[in-house]
Amino acid sequence: MDQHTIGEDESPGDVIARVVRDDILAGRLAAGERLVEEAIAKQFGVSRVPVREALGQLEGEGFVTIVRYRGATVSTTLRKDNRELLEVRRGLEVLAAQLAAQNRGGAAAAELAEVAQSTSGPADGRAIGRSFHDLVAVASGNDQLRELLTTVGRRVAWGLGDDPTASQQDHAVLAAAILRGATVQAGFLMDEHLRRDEHGEDARKEP
Repeated sequence: MDQHTIGEDESPGDVIARVVRDDILAGRLAAGERLVEEAIAKQFGVSRVPVREALGQLEGEGFVTIVRYRGATVSTTLRKDNRELLEVRRGLEVLAAQLAAQNRGGAAAAELAEVAQSTSGPADGRAIGRSFHDLVAVASGNDQLRELLTTVGRRVAWGLGDDPTASQQDHAVLAAAILRGATVQAGFLMDEHLRRDEHGEDARKEP
């Protein structure tokens, strides 16, 4: 594992988690491979405390499996788990879009209006990326749904495609549908948007 530059807001545990995560995704750490706390601590020049924090974080994200008295190993079901979580996420996001449309944007109406008007490029950081999906969750008016989406989103963020231009166009059309109160259309558009995102990531992983 290669230690990268430490970000301003990163703790030692965050750095270790980021590097181990990158190594798993790049195939440098194989499924089922043991992650020895002592070796990782030596690699990063830290005690075992931040290593345990990092492994706990990675377990919560589905990258690592920790068994009492046996230690940590790289998850053997990571890809399968991620595919299943993407399906769960899509269902929740469709529901959020439908509820948001029923509310015509609710508490996020003003911000969604900005997104709807920004069809040629992002006016600010809210207009692209997963922050838009948080706006939809806020617009749904359902705090439990928003919490569930945050939890699932944290686990699948690494497995999504990244096409800001296409996402911006999708977001603008979807925001407009929500503001019009077009419940069925909003749900359909969200489903299509997320399927493209997922398929784009699958294509990117092809050799």
